[in-house]
Amino acid sequence: MEQTLVIALVGILGIGAQWLAWRTGWPAIVLMLAAGFLAGPVLGVFDPEHAFGELLEPMVAVGVALILFEGGLSLDFRELRHTGSAVMRLATVGVVLGWLFGSLAGIYIAGLAPEVAILFGGILVVTGPTVVIPLLRQSSVKSRPASILKWEAIVNDPTGALCAVIAFEYFRKVAEQPNATLFEVVPPLIIAAIIAGIIGYVAALAIAWSFPRGAVPEYLKVPVLLTAVIGVFVISNLIEHEAGLVAVTVMGVALANMHVSSLRSIHPFKENIAILLVSGIFILLSASLSFEDIRLINWPIVAFLLALLFVVRPATILISLLGTNIPWNERLFLSWIAPRGIVLVAISGLFALRLAEPPLAFKDANLLIGLSFAVVVVTIVAHGFTVNLVARLLNVKGATRPGILIVGSTPWTIALAEQVRDMKAPVIIVDASWQRLALARQKGIPFYHGEILNEATEHNLELAPYQNLVAATENEAYNALVCNEFAFEIGRDKVFQLGEAAQSDDRHSLPESLRGRALFESGFGVEDVSERQRQGWVFRKTKLSDEFDFEDARERLPDAANMLLLIRRDGTIRFFTHAARPEPRAGDTILSFLPPQPRTAEDNAARRKPGKKQGTQTA
Repeated sequence: MEQTLVIALVGILGIGAQWLAWRTGWPAIVLMLAAGFLAGPVLGVFDPEHAFGELLEPMVAVGVALILFEGGLSLDFRELRHTGSAVMRLATVGVVLGWLFGSLAGIYIAGLAPEVAILFGGILVVTGPTVVIPLLRQSSVKSRPASILKWEAIVNDPTGALCAVIAFEYFRKVAEQPNATLFEVVPPLIIAAIIAGIIGYVAALAIAWSFPRGAVPEYLKVPVLLTAVIGVFVISNLIEHEAGLVAVTVMGVALANMHVSSLRSIHPFKENIAILLVSGIFILLSASLSFEDIRLINWPIVAFLLALLFVVRPATILISLLGTNIPWNERLFLSWIAPRGIVLVAISGLFALRLAEPPLAFKDANLLIGLSFAVVVVTIVAHGFTVNLVARLLNVKGATRPGILIVGSTPWTIALAEQVRDMKAPVIIVDASWQRLALARQKGIPFYHGEILNEATEHNLELAPYQNLVAATENEAYNALVCNEFAFEIGRDKVFQLGEAAQSDDRHSLPESLRGRALFESGFGVEDVSERQRQGWVFRKTKLSDEFDFEDARERLPDAANMLLLIRRDGTIRFFTHAARPEPRAGDTILSFLPPQPRTAEDNAARRKPGKKQGTQTA
């Protein structure tokens, strides 16, 4: 099959699996592994090794390097204020314990050759940012355990690779020089890792210096950055195998903490690149599996996998975190969640080939590929499908109902926040003015005092519970800026602002492409809602039922009333906008903005005597 067709199929399968995971809530990596396995050994649609030959290994290696760089670029040291000691323990004591326990399990439970077990135990130190971060994105976990898992995944990925390199180089040296000692092998490798880290840091300094000073034009910043990452990876690997993973991780973390303003504009692009790489690599690696690899999985291997889940990981976490201030429920949660991903499979495949070749030629080396996929599948299925249940049982689950983040503290937004709070949905008001937040504080509405566009906000304000954003300050251009900034993170269809979008030929107004969706079908602006509130307009909630449907609710509302949003039984929030109208159904609660209506005698009688079509309405 032509390579271009294989590339197209890999893209379709990878992105298709990602989309299906978004629609179903299933772990994306499980679907990608299934898609690749079906396309490869099951149906024989394509064979990556046949299609790409010797290019397959460097393609995967460069992809892993870019993924690690992207993960490091998302790590800000300000997140470590509440988790720093825990992450440091897991990156030091946890690595040693995980390597030791994993090696012992491989020798005494799986029955692997000691050399293979020790090398594989080092690789098992990784937990996989390509799996952990999407898993945290799909679930709702409190910020501290989520931050610990994210940092552990990024930091330990190159560490696990380094552990494998140390083991491999030691065994290679012993095979060549039987009298070689551990002290003759390890120090040079550690020195190589330090040099690689310095290379990555110097590259980050060069980027941080050149980008803000205009030394690189805007249209070349992304190509220059990607080329620099690949160059740093290749140069570091020339010093020592896999030292490039250390270099690119250091480069990413260093850039993330230099706060280079020029990098903000490329964040969406680098995340898109990471998604494409994750999808492609998983499809390629799973399609490379063979049924012979799977047949090597026997009952001792099954026992080994169970030991990883229920003995090795819990013992590593619980011992490593002794004496820290992490609560026990969070320690138990961390003990359970440890999915493995791309780096485990990629490095295992790399060393499986090297261990099977002379002068090493270790028995069980051919087990590494199938075993690594077994670890990935078992940990992802076990942890991916139970993360929400375990988080709920251990009380580390964040808000489960989607909420609304309101930017701008005004009498109208405070009245809206009160209604949303009464409807049991999370809500928070964000404003940079302490004075404007006074009324919100008086009414006990959750608030955040700070600038929503400041980078520090994402480290001080937990955004996970809020899946909808309403920008309703008195400045329409600022509202559009906020919506445009958060559209990529929250979704273009979930950022809203007051005011109607301009026509395409209106050169005096903000274009629709820069704005959030307009609240209200009528397109009320900031001045419109403020004036109507002064006239006595109020919010009213209407509960729909089988007997009191949407048409009945519309008849009960005055002609001037405007429906704003509805909340379904499961907490899903849908807004009535100029561009979209949700389909109300029984059990939904509709929130409307309407003028004050004098209560007539008929209304009073109807309220005292509910009939078949009597809904629940509250102001």
